[in-house]
Amino acid sequence: MIHENIKIDIDYEKLGIKHKGADAVFTTYIKEMYPEYQNVFERPLVIICPGGGYEHHSPREGEAVALKMLDFGYNAVVLRYSLMPDEFPCALYEAAYTINYVRNHAKEWDINPDKIIIAGFSAGGHVAASLATMYDQPELADFIQNVLHVSPKEVRPDGLLLGYPVITSGPKAHRKSFERLLGDRYDELVKSVSLEERVSSNTPKTFLWHTFSDGNVPVDNSLLFAESLKKAEVPFELHIFPNGNHGLGLGTKETDTKDGKHFEPEVYVWTELFKTWVEKNI
Repeated sequence: MIHENIKIDIDYEKLGIKHKGADAVFTTYIKEMYPEYQNVFERPLVIICPGGGYEHHSPREGEAVALKMLDFGYNAVVLRYSLMPDEFPCALYEAAYTINYVRNHAKEWDINPDKIIIAGFSAGGHVAASLATMYDQPELADFIQNVLHVSPKEVRPDGLLLGYPVITSGPKAHRKSFERLLGDRYDELVKSVSLEERVSSNTPKTFLWHTFSDGNVPVDNSLLFAESLKKAEVPFELHIFPNGNHGLGLGTKETDTKDGKHFEPEVYVWTELFKTWVEKNI
């Protein structure tokens, strides 16, 4: 397996963006081919953005999810994007950088460049959905053209996976996520990063799951995004499980916490449902 940490090389100072936090990196989980023994084929790849309220990266929503994707026969990378005090659009730029990097290495890593999915959990869902809804919008135009030197389609995900995502900055918002994301520019930008308002017919096909009893990020976030996808005639699959705390990850013992509050057997099935969705739609 090709397993390495790759630093995201963006000159934030040159772009006029304040960046005082740790360097953003992504970790690769790439299965190697053995052409002397097998026919070479291309795999889908999933870019995983862990949650953490733009304050930290949840370790339970990174490697464990990547290993599950490997089990399905996919490749994966885990993106540890910029956190507070770094502000928008740092994480958005890093997501665009990552998907462009992956596509540039598609042949080397035996990846299907037309089957790249970006996944996000909680605030990581906001990162993933931001790229999926803004890849062709003004927020990314200069960065894509003058830094990455590619077209918007080169940073467009082919699919979107969202687990209990932070989406809306409206009444049902996880307010702390937006305060950390926007900092001093909160009042200026808060409406523009309410992602149910950014969906268009160009948004990629989406798989969403949430729990009705989520007490941190209300289920309304997924419902609002799904409603916008429907209006834009973008195909989606939505699963709402009745029980479960926020931040379940896989819902298994593998991603449980010491208090046992993140073990929820009824949501195990989301990964198998996602696998079927990928096979049928991506």
